[in-house]
Amino acid sequence: MTKETDSREIALDILIEILERSGYSHIILRQALNKYQYLDKPERAFISRIAEGTVEYLLQIDYVIDSFSNTKVKKMKPVIRTILRMSVYQLLYMDRVPDSAVCNEAVKLAVKRKFTGLKGFVNGVLRNISRNKDHLSWPNASVRYSMPDWIVSMWEEAYGKETAVTMMESFLKNKKTTVRCNLARSSKEEIIKSLQGQGVNVTESGISEGVLYLENYDYLEGLAAFNDGLIQVQDLSSVFVGEAAAPKEGDYVIDVCGAPGGKSIHMADKLHGTGMVEVRDLTEYKVSLIKENIDRCGFKNIRTKVQDALVSDQESIEKADIVIADLPCSGLGIIGRKPDIKYRLKQEDLASLASLQREILTVVQSYVKPGGKLVFSTCTINKKENEENVRWFLEHFPFDPMDLTGMLGDQLTADTMKHGYIQLLPGIHPCDGFFLSAFIKR
Repeated sequence: MTKETDSREIALDILIEILERSGYSHIILRQALNKYQYLDKPERAFISRIAEGTVEYLLQIDYVIDSFSNTKVKKMKPVIRTILRMSVYQLLYMDRVPDSAVCNEAVKLAVKRKFTGLKGFVNGVLRNISRNKDHLSWPNASVRYSMPDWIVSMWEEAYGKETAVTMMESFLKNKKTTVRCNLARSSKEEIIKSLQGQGVNVTESGISEGVLYLENYDYLEGLAAFNDGLIQVQDLSSVFVGEAAAPKEGDYVIDVCGAPGGKSIHMADKLHGTGMVEVRDLTEYKVSLIKENIDRCGFKNIRTKVQDALVSDQESIEKADIVIADLPCSGLGIIGRKPDIKYRLKQEDLASLASLQREILTVVQSYVKPGGKLVFSTCTINKKENEENVRWFLEHFPFDPMDLTGMLGDQLTADTMKHGYIQLLPGIHPCDGFFLSAFIKR
């Protein structure tokens, strides 16, 4: 059996878990790569590319298959459907793999999975697509960018067609790993030296002092800087929460929906060993993820608590200098990292998520001292969850918007920042889609 067949079989199993059994793409892929850690780096990269790319381009791939197959995708047997989907991704987007190899390996997979009677069908569909792939055209932006039509319409209405296209193109581009340096633990220069010493390609963000982009490494856990707690995986957009919160030494900070702990660890780092950050989440499991990161990073001015953000903690009333509320949301800003979000989400989910955010804000705003700050953020691009909730919050609670001008670096400006918020858009801004707002309690 060839290595390619092995790799494709692993990719097939990953995709069946994601597309047929509703597994979360980032979790299923991470578990598989951990399981097959003994494979060499190029082979694992090949598996990742097929799995991630097939999910990213799923709507487009299904359109192509339906254009060349008498049996429509929805009517196919799950294994055959998945073999065709991953093979079409390779035909369209993996130039280094010969089309003949893609077709042959797909047939071998069908036979291996006991679908010998369908090997002619698989071969015929794929070879037909291969012959015609240079003449494909897309009926609309939804198919072209593999984005559900209702999301395309929402973004075109909110931001215009050109910006919507820029965002959708951005989601389909390769993402570097973004990390934040724990500068209370080590200097940026020493951290970069350590990473480069292990062959990592390091680029500075040029926007936030401690944010680096990493490429050309094997495993994060194989990096000394990660194991020693000198870096934390965190997108630039998420780092802006700490910049906006701007804690002063001795502050008490409550992070109400904190897993896996990136923002809280940033706050502990900025406090230079003073004060206390209490990071909370709903379940023991989520809090265990936070504890893992805290233990690795080694900060002592941070602790965890299992706490439902919807249930008022009377002991915390007006005790916090800063409350961080990165609330549950639709996740539309991080489709580039978790592409299955766009297929899971339904339009009706947006209103219920916006309502949940209001319920949480109603509870947690009471933890802020007079004169203290509340920083409310989401990783989505949806006015109902973001701008409309800012308006609602200011109407209902004794807070004023905090001017964010100049707080997120010189390169990041928006007219709305003087009104206390900014919507970051992928492709327009150098980060994930993210919404950030800050308020001061009267």
